[in-house]
Amino acid sequence: MSSDRTVRMQQLRVAVVGAGAAGLCAARHILSRPDNFAPPVVYELTEHVGGTWFYEERTGSYDNGLPIHSSMYRDLRTNLPKEVMMFPDFPFDPQLPSFLPHQEVQKYLERYCQSHCITPHIRFSAVVDEVSPVVTEGKGPMTTWEVTSRDKSGSQNTETFDSVFICSGHYSDPHIPSIPGLERFKGKVIHSHSYRHPEPFSGQSVVVLGAGASGLDISLELGRSNAQVTLSHGKPTLPFPLPYGVHQATPVEEIQEDGSLRFQDGSITQAQVLLLCTGYNFSYPFLEPARLGLEVQEHLVTPLYRSLMPPAFPSLFIIGICKIICPFPHFHCQVQFALAVLEGSVALPSQAEMEEEAQGEMARKVERGVQLRHMLKMDKEQWGYAQTLAQTGRFAPLPPVTQSLYEEVWRQRQVHPQNYRQVNYRLVSDTQWEEQELHAGE
Repeated sequence: MSSDRTVRMQQLRVAVVGAGAAGLCAARHILSRPDNFAPPVVYELTEHVGGTWFYEERTGSYDNGLPIHSSMYRDLRTNLPKEVMMFPDFPFDPQLPSFLPHQEVQKYLERYCQSHCITPHIRFSAVVDEVSPVVTEGKGPMTTWEVTSRDKSGSQNTETFDSVFICSGHYSDPHIPSIPGLERFKGKVIHSHSYRHPEPFSGQSVVVLGAGASGLDISLELGRSNAQVTLSHGKPTLPFPLPYGVHQATPVEEIQEDGSLRFQDGSITQAQVLLLCTGYNFSYPFLEPARLGLEVQEHLVTPLYRSLMPPAFPSLFIIGICKIICPFPHFHCQVQFALAVLEGSVALPSQAEMEEEAQGEMARKVERGVQLRHMLKMDKEQWGYAQTLAQTGRFAPLPPVTQSLYEEVWRQRQVHPQNYRQVNYRLVSDTQWEEQELHAGE
């Protein structure tokens, strides 16, 4: 590294957008490297940390008119055990069961925030209006970033940074599928983003559209609360028995003139509620994608080198954009790789090579028949991805036990969707886990 690069490297200023799990992880690792980084500025839309893990009873909008960010429902429990969920360097309280109510994850994030003294660097109730690159020509083009934000009183402020970490998540802008005749439905249409608890639906007929994690979970909750549930989805028939009051159907094809729902197999039903568990759109209202060489679609942001950064502006990092991942360990690896890039210990290929790699990755997925909306799903590929980031960024890789236990729980979930959470686990070593007996009363 040349001496002038070393001087310039000192105390880089980084902005972090969002104080959920990814934003806190970014702040924690920036603060751990005071030689190279000034303390971060973390912009948080709400008055608290936790992002989507902060349960908000209200739905709709905050007092300032902005849409409620969190999609958390009252009785949600994690579908991953805490032994797999945790940041690798910050375990959960070992007294807790493996599968946690969301309140415990929120407490964990608050504890993480306190332990690493992140709170003083967070600007609460700060809305980021714009993040834009400023390119200056010197010995070579240099990019800085202007971040324009608004505080509670509405006064705007613009600051300059060397890098920006986008940690605003992707579970807050509901995806409403185009269902022919949706406007003809005479009952209530809601998205799972606005679902909080099952009691209001007791005794009602509900069609739940989508059998992903939340669709299945919410269907089981509604069934237990005496709703008549039709779980409509395009997957193969679920291979396990569903509780009384919940049955499966093919996807909704259209809403007919009289407001009834017609399914793909031709069957027809009336319902009082249509509950859309149809996922979320990527939404970055503060970015101008075209200017960054990016295309933002409902389910895809492209091209991103290493699923992280636009090749044209490799000092902007979008953390946690991938789906079907083990989120906190994933953020942990992405953040450390990004900081290694900024520190100069990872030599990036040229812009053209990064674009070529990102597009080649997409082309291979298209060849395998992956649909556009599933392009950012990682699933089994997440482990090799995390390993590559660790090797290139020269930080400790995830312990093998994380993958091994994650895969075990995934298997259990396919077979016992209603009771896989009754098992407790314990990590024995970096490579071994064991099941634990449940104590009476748990």
